[in-house]
Amino acid sequence: MPERIATVSRDTSETQITVTVNLDGQGRFNADTGVPFLDHMLDQIARHGLVDLDIVARGDLHIDDHHTVEDIGITLGQAFDKAIGDKRGIRRYGHAYVPLDEALSRVVIDFSGRPGLAMDVEFTRASIGRLDTQLFWEFFQGFVNHARVTLHIDNLKGFNAHHQAETIFKAFGRALRMAVEPDPRMAGQMPSTKGSL
Repeated sequence: MPERIATVSRDTSETQITVTVNLDGQGRFNADTGVPFLDHMLDQIARHGLVDLDIVARGDLHIDDHHTVEDIGITLGQAFDKAIGDKRGIRRYGHAYVPLDEALSRVVIDFSGRPGLAMDVEFTRASIGRLDTQLFWEFFQGFVNHARVTLHIDNLKGFNAHHQAETIFKAFGRALRMAVEPDPRMAGQMPSTKGSL
């Protein structure tokens, strides 16, 4: 299988972002986004997804975190889409349940070529540190639209907002790992009856 590595940059009047992803990495993570709790969550994606992630972001944080968080989701989605290629031989679908103390989340993903996000999460706090919990939806919507995936995220239980978020991102990483893994039984075939994704 060829290397599945991609680098994508996004440069706007609001943000300047560069993301490099290696889908066949070891969970190595390096980030400088200016949003500390987001860095913590992105580290979960790398570690539990066994993808290598390098992310450098400069954004208009003097306004708020919105543009930076959303545009990192967009750029990360573009990098995944570029790295995965035509999707021949991958498992395509991934799912994971992840607990953390009282919290439990389920994430299911399909590299379908069709963007779609269903996110059923009621955070128990409006912010974690300084990060507005509404921005997690913006992050995942940006990722979904540009990775061209269908993504279902459900926080099934939890009263600690940090735990809720961490279970979501860990489960997201695990589901990604499963979905992008080469399936030896597919032997390079397209995982779709349509013949393309």
